[in-house]
Amino acid sequence: MTTTQRRQQGLPTSHDATVLAELLGASKQFGKGLAVVQAVCGLDLVVRPGEVLALLGPNGAGKSTAIGMLTGLTAPSSGTARLFGRDPRDLRARRRLGAMLQASGVPETLRVRELLTQFRGYYPAPLPMAQVITAAGLGGLEDRMFGELSGGQQRRVLFGIALAGDPDLLVFDEPTTGLDAESRRGLWATLRELARSGRGVVLTTHYLEEADALADRIVVIDRGVVIAEGTPTEIKARVPGRRVRAQTSVSPAEASRWPGVTRASREGPWLDLLVGSAEPALRALLDLDPLAAGVTVTEPSLEEAFLTLTSDMEAAR
Repeated sequence: MTTTQRRQQGLPTSHDATVLAELLGASKQFGKGLAVVQAVCGLDLVVRPGEVLALLGPNGAGKSTAIGMLTGLTAPSSGTARLFGRDPRDLRARRRLGAMLQASGVPETLRVRELLTQFRGYYPAPLPMAQVITAAGLGGLEDRMFGELSGGQQRRVLFGIALAGDPDLLVFDEPTTGLDAESRRGLWATLRELARSGRGVVLTTHYLEEADALADRIVVIDRGVVIAEGTPTEIKARVPGRRVRAQTSVSPAEASRWPGVTRASREGPWLDLLVGSAEPALRALLDLDPLAAGVTVTEPSLEEAFLTLTSDMEAAR
């Protein structure tokens, strides 16, 4: 039976070595009776070796629920979840998985080295301690207790724990929350290296520039269903027009009345416009403020594409 035929019949396809994990028509409900909440509805998701997959969506979109089904923390109400061709709760599959989730449950009274030693001990062939410390940027923190660390340092420890077992698939739920810019860039470099080594990487993030910089493929979900999928370039191409940015005193309220302007916002002295055509907006801007500075015209950003996709879905509802 071909992979396509198996998909059409709702059968798992993770026997294929090019699939590390997948959801097939996966749905998840919470509650009973009138209190039922449909968190995810008929979700299809595939994770392959050597790629960084970013799972994006607004709050409550179902991202964490999808991650939970992939990692075996929760079972689908219907549909199929597979991890290395097995049930995600199967120990043989989970030993090949590393995860960094929002809730850690890590004892605060253990030292960093003790935590890493403990978690490395759960795996038959863990990553050497020195590599874990280097990859997670934990040098100098080895003898500090977890509870004494800053929020950003604790996130780096959790990142190290995810790496401890030398996994084939890593799942990160908001990995860079609380990190400073330098630590975030260092973690990005590590994630890229992990993917280049043939591992699969799945991440959720609210930092859309992070997804744009890292992801080979992006899946956008809203209200538990996929609304867009593709490379960052393909996702951004879903938004027609151009982005106009300038230092000006013109207010977003004024700019939003110009022909062709679909979105107007301000960040400090900068006015940001999403326009169907740049020329009318530029003419209106310079007529109203001839001293406008730093005027640029670019393609829409991933953030603008994300906002357009999710707002279009809300308008459709």
